[in-house]
Amino acid sequence: MSVLKNKIDFAVVFTVDKANPNGDPLNGNRPRQDFFGHGEVSDVAIKRKLRNRLQDEGQPILVQSDERRTDAYRSIKDRVESVDELKKLLAKAKATGTDEQTAEMLASENWYDVRAFGQVFAFKGAKMSIGIRGPVSIHTATSIEPVDVTSMQITKSVNSTTNEKDPGQKTSDTMGMKHRVDFGVYVFYGSINPQLAERTGFTYEDAESLKEALKTLFANDTSSARPDGSMEVNKVFWWEHNSKLGQYSSAAVHRAVKVEKTSEAVKPSIENYQITATPLEGLSVEEYAGL
Repeated sequence: MSVLKNKIDFAVVFTVDKANPNGDPLNGNRPRQDFFGHGEVSDVAIKRKLRNRLQDEGQPILVQSDERRTDAYRSIKDRVESVDELKKLLAKAKATGTDEQTAEMLASENWYDVRAFGQVFAFKGAKMSIGIRGPVSIHTATSIEPVDVTSMQITKSVNSTTNEKDPGQKTSDTMGMKHRVDFGVYVFYGSINPQLAERTGFTYEDAESLKEALKTLFANDTSSARPDGSMEVNKVFWWEHNSKLGQYSSAAVHRAVKVEKTSEAVKPSIENYQITATPLEGLSVEEYAGL
């Protein structure tokens, strides 16, 4: 496998239809919005979905959700210490620069997400801590227009505890709130830095795996807040430059993506929008439909 040598930029356009794409725990789990009312999905949430997709495809992942874990380890620390040589390095009282490079190499070789996104290794009881910068950077997703958020009151009939006064009776139902974005078209951007790819060993094959994960971002991501079919990847744009620096800045490449409303139909739909990428001289773009 050959290490990535040229810069790559990408963009993903997706729709949200009556779903909560990323609730804010500090705001009653309402869908995230910026000051102007545009919907947002954090880069952390996007990386979680990418990790899940890559894990589904058999890639070794360090930061696993507990309900999706594919090994016996319940924490990142336990997973790291399952690699004996890495455990020994992190336990060294006086680590040299060579030790840190070796630990970084071992972690990158063992887990795809470390190789791609980087990771901080700083555990209680460990003598050495290291921070790995990954080559894949991802922006927060933002809707192209302000989104309407609908909130509804729901009854939670979980009967999770017994009635202390009358054990034969179930406890009273509780009330709650559920929030959703009625409809929104979101865009997020990302880049792969070849200098950092050389450091972590991120390869062209790894980049292809990431591309496939972007196309299928919401597969196996169903929940009560995101019913199956309520979130859909509509378009993936992928630019590979001809050098490490690239012919254009990432900002210029990302600005090439245009999502324009072409119809004022009563029923909101992605069919009411035109998604294009303005051609850039000397830089070709690969265009894919999502799953």
